[in-house]
Amino acid sequence: MWKRDEAVKPTAGPATPSSPAAVSQEVSAVAAPKPPDTRQQIGRDMVNIGKSVVIKGELNGSEDLTVEGHVEGKIELKDHVLTIGPNGKIKAQVFAKAVIVLGEINGNVTASEKVDIRDGGSVDGDIISPRVAIAEGAHFRGSVDMQRKGVAAGMQPQAAQVQQPQAPKPAVAAAAH
Repeated sequence: MWKRDEAVKPTAGPATPSSPAAVSQEVSAVAAPKPPDTRQQIGRDMVNIGKSVVIKGELNGSEDLTVEGHVEGKIELKDHVLTIGPNGKIKAQVFAKAVIVLGEINGNVTASEKVDIRDGGSVDGDIISPRVAIAEGAHFRGSVDMQRKGVAAGMQPQAAQVQQPQAPKPAVAAAAH
């Protein structure tokens, strides 16, 4: 037991525990700061634009974004989620990983993963995304192009199929001569 106490002393600092309860308190105190750090990182990865904020121009970012205000121009969040809150009004081209619409978007929306228009949400513009969800009670006017992520990869097998039929043709032509 004395050796365990000595092992705790250097990591805990100059205080010397007098009982096993004190040792467990020191150990829990050392482990306690880790959860708040995780919470702070989550908080940093999410940005909110409030109801009274108006942005005109280009909006780029590398964090998830929630818009409750007005944005005109272009929004580009290639690897992140854009949420248009119930009070949000967007008049812009939108490029994001995923777009969740509770408010209004007037403009084209391109998402690499999903566009989700929820009840009360409105989109006037074209949508390009591999997955699109439109809830009952949502408004949508435009076209939907559900491109898959690997469009270029999908073309490669077709090219291989074109090359395969060409190989037998010379053999058939040689047999006909």
